[in-house]
Amino acid sequence: MTGIAIGLILPFAGTILGSVTVFLLKDNLAPGTQKALNGFASGVMIAASIWSLLIPSMEMTADFFLPWLPAAAGFLIGIFFLLFLDKVIPHFHAAASRAEGPNADFKKATMLFLAVTIHNIPEGMAVGAVFAGLIAEQGSIPFVGALILSLGIAIQNFPEGAIVSAPMRQFGFSKFKAFLFGTASGVVEPVAALLTILLTAVLVPVIPVLLAFAAGAMMYVVIEDLIPDSQQGPHSDAGTISAACGFVLMMVLDVAFG
Repeated sequence: MTGIAIGLILPFAGTILGSVTVFLLKDNLAPGTQKALNGFASGVMIAASIWSLLIPSMEMTADFFLPWLPAAAGFLIGIFFLLFLDKVIPHFHAAASRAEGPNADFKKATMLFLAVTIHNIPEGMAVGAVFAGLIAEQGSIPFVGALILSLGIAIQNFPEGAIVSAPMRQFGFSKFKAFLFGTASGVVEPVAALLTILLTAVLVPVIPVLLAFAAGAMMYVVIEDLIPDSQQGPHSDAGTISAACGFVLMMVLDVAFG
């Protein structure tokens, strides 16, 4: 249970550490550092989507008439669910520039906070789904793989915490309030993960679909956010190399301990 608790807390810890940067840095993270973090998280999450989520999902349905169908359906549902979220809420890259008029800074802060918070829910579900599979003892999901998945999301959450807290400071909030905003944006992840685990008994029949859903949601974040952020402007090679390193690390750990 201790290992599961660590796995649930890791992504939130990444958000907290990212939010702490508001106390340490005068400006935002250096572009090269942010691109390297985004690239590394991309590689980890792509490999995790394959070895920790999609492959176990298909192994659980190996005896089905169409063993690939639950994984394919869940993956696409995850993709379109995140696409739906991007359509109905402000995308966090654009949120800070959409508010106008009186109290514009407060509106910008609120939109940015809500955008990042809502995008964190599927990531929490992804962690919860993996650990739910472990608890249900279905498939071949390795504990180390689940833990590395949590670590990969935590690495991705580090710049996200800074993305929320640093603009809050620019909007006129105190450093402490900016830190609280950044931290609060990540609270939904352990909550969503825990709720998914608590529903394990109900979710057992659909765990293959849920794992694939988590893979689709994570791949959408990687393709839509992390990879573009790691490749725009200078220092794109840092993002590319870090992505390769993250992918290989996750693949090796998952296969070696799987």
